[in-house]
Amino acid sequence: MSFISKFLHIKGLTSEQQLQTFSHSLQELLAEHYKHRWFPEKPCKESGYHCIHINHKMDRLFGQAAQHIGLSSQELFRLLPSELTLWVDPDKVSYRTVEDGSNCVLYEASPAGASTQNSTDMQMVDSRISCKEELLLGRTSPKTTI
Repeated sequence: MSFISKFLHIKGLTSEQQLQTFSHSLQELLAEHYKHRWFPEKPCKESGYHCIHINHKMDRLFGQAAQHIGLSSQELFRLLPSELTLWVDPDKVSYRTVEDGSNCVLYEASPAGASTQNSTDMQMVDSRISCKEELLLGRTSPKTTI
């Protein structure tokens, strides 16, 4: 959850301890949320449940993690992009910052046999740096035709 914590850090409104507490709380909340809906052998199963959408209101799980560091949902909402969609699936984590923007991959599982690591290990994807820079700088992703 360091991806989300970076927004809080960039705004300079939280201490390192608060960032760690927020990340840990969010990880625990997400683990509980996905407990019975996580199927590594079938990553697409219940994938709609794996979508976290922040658009004009704060996601409940993010709001609960914010409370652990003394932030209200409204305060957290002001620190994050006004539109943010995260897809957290067993084999991939990606995001989009605007409704008609492009998707950017944060993490992706190694294809089976592609490396000596276990295929369930998650690795940072060398995605377009511009996706991440645009997000952190508050810019929108370029439009894509779907």
